[in-house]
Amino acid sequence: MSVTVYGIPNCGTVKKALAALKQRGQDVEFVDFRQTPLSPTRVARWVQFFGNRAMRNVSGGSYRALGPEREDWSDDQWIEAFVSDPMLLKRPIVEHHGAPLLVGWAHTEAELDSRFT
Repeated sequence: MSVTVYGIPNCGTVKKALAALKQRGQDVEFVDFRQTPLSPTRVARWVQFFGNRAMRNVSGGSYRALGPEREDWSDDQWIEAFVSDPMLLKRPIVEHHGAPLLVGWAHTEAELDSRFT
């Protein structure tokens, strides 16, 4: 698979991303990260690429339940939290040929064109 989308199947943003990628002719593999545990190595690679702030699902209950001390967490603490509770992750996370590419789905058509050519 050239494109892998990580998320949860009932998320509207994930559904939108999957539909858009398939419409663009991409061969897409979907990974439900509630059913398939994420490895710390993969999450660490994402944090290194995107930064932990970009990866946070700040609108979710899991994030709000963390409390204000979360603002002082290191990357390692965020990696541990993301692995133990993937609902903390912004969705979707997209890899292209095994490399991190996108987090979230607020991208213009021109951005998508440049990333998937």
